[in-house]
Amino acid sequence: MNAHEQPIQRADTLSVYGVPVTSRMLLGTAGYPSPAVLAAAVEASGASVVTVSLRRETAGGGTGQKFFDLIQSLGVKVLPNTAGCRSAREAITTAQMAREVFGTDWIKLEVIANDDTLQPDVFGLVDAATELNRDGFKVFPYTTEDLSVAERLQRVGCQVIMPWGAPIGSGQGIANRRALASLRAYFPDVALVIDAGIGAPSHAAEAMELGYDAVLLNTAVAKAADPVRMAAAFAAAVSAGRAGYEAGLMPVRDMAVPSTPVAGTPFFDLDGKS
Repeated sequence: MNAHEQPIQRADTLSVYGVPVTSRMLLGTAGYPSPAVLAAAVEASGASVVTVSLRRETAGGGTGQKFFDLIQSLGVKVLPNTAGCRSAREAITTAQMAREVFGTDWIKLEVIANDDTLQPDVFGLVDAATELNRDGFKVFPYTTEDLSVAERLQRVGCQVIMPWGAPIGSGQGIANRRALASLRAYFPDVALVIDAGIGAPSHAAEAMELGYDAVLLNTAVAKAADPVRMAAAFAAAVSAGRAGYEAGLMPVRDMAVPSTPVAGTPFFDLDGKS
């Protein structure tokens, strides 16, 4: 990382590696019913960063060069990802290809361990992150909420940590709230982005209320009956959740606490007279 570049900062204005980000919602680009709907959803979301899977598109999952041209026409920052990679070496090779195609050293790093849960292979993830950081990449690692893994990713140079909320595409929301809250508390000055498992705007708001810096989602918008309207709903939820966090949420209590003080209030007898 160059001396003038900065990772995401937890402040009113979000900046990622020195690049201003106008929205704390990052949006995936896979699975939309048409390119036109994708473009409209990105606009409705206000996202200034979108993820693109080089591996999926080059394998025929998209529209090839036309798809890349569409993404670049949206006026957003592209965050290529290594979706579908099953080993550190495969992810590293994919990242290097993505840098050539998109002309960026940003990479969302995914190394998958299990086909059913799409859980990250945290061992391969750290290995790949180590080499990519040495090669000058700005790595956004998709990981679990495991604290020790986050520490290792930090040590090898990752300036952003992206723990999952729940398995990719599950829509479960925040499955392990306590662990994610602990991660936030342990890394108060590190950029943390909830990635995967977000299924409803309320889930995104909850993530932001926990103090996370941003959320990244795809399926909940792309597969909605109305992706454009859903993108707008998520944008509003992210904004509201962040505002609530910054304003200071009230603490949860075991017992009721009256909002109106008892002292000084009138008391009435059975006849209704004070």
